[in-house]
Amino acid sequence: MPQPVHFEPASVSRRVIVTGASSGIGRSAAERFAREGWSVALVARREGLLRELAAALPGHGHLVCPGAYEAPETAEHLSGLIRERWGGVDVLVNNAGVFMTAPAIGSPLVEWRRPLDIMLDGAVSMSRLAADLMPGPGRIIHVTSIHGDRVEARASAYAMAKAAINHYCRGLALELAPRGILVNAIAPGFVDTPMSVVDGVNELEGEWFRKNYVEGHHLPLRRAAQPEEIAGVAFFLAGPDATYITGQVLTVDGGLTITF
Repeated sequence: MPQPVHFEPASVSRRVIVTGASSGIGRSAAERFAREGWSVALVARREGLLRELAAALPGHGHLVCPGAYEAPETAEHLSGLIRERWGGVDVLVNNAGVFMTAPAIGSPLVEWRRPLDIMLDGAVSMSRLAADLMPGPGRIIHVTSIHGDRVEARASAYAMAKAAINHYCRGLALELAPRGILVNAIAPGFVDTPMSVVDGVNELEGEWFRKNYVEGHHLPLRRAAQPEEIAGVAFFLAGPDATYITGQVLTVDGGLTITF
């Protein structure tokens, strides 16, 4: 009977890719892994913020790969960088995402499709890259959203992208299990990140959020998550206590989706 596959002791250097690392959940994930002794490959569009973060992280061997994570040239650059500097990778935390709205009917198709194309293409590109660079047991972790099961007006393509990535995780988990690569997704609810700011207004500070979620009954914990709380779940899924979890979507939403 196959035995559980464990990572090597913590004294051995571990290597993780974090996409969307310039802010929010991605930045918190990079900081958490670095504090735990991991080398981190930082991927995001904003090179200046990545270099500032890399300089501030503890440890050594961190890599900076600026670019759009769905672009083939970004994957090619990252692959070459990792092969040259690390030789391989142990974990992918694919956190990058975009929130764009467009009506489900009547909007130009190319405009409506943008979040779907960006996030699904990015998830596939980064997963293929990471799996190709994993010499043995590894972990692939996608940060999706409760939108994978729920929708709001004008965000159908965003929700479809998150649902597609959740199901892609299940397919990957099945196909990569023989190699000892575990694949899971994290589905956050409200998180206090720069993505909470729309048109210069932080939705988490508005009357709508206060009435519905702080004073109302829709969110049992009555607050948004902090980015480090989601990063902590990613670190758990990358670690030795998650050796029998694969193909799952872990909802981390303060109880939001258990109410009506």
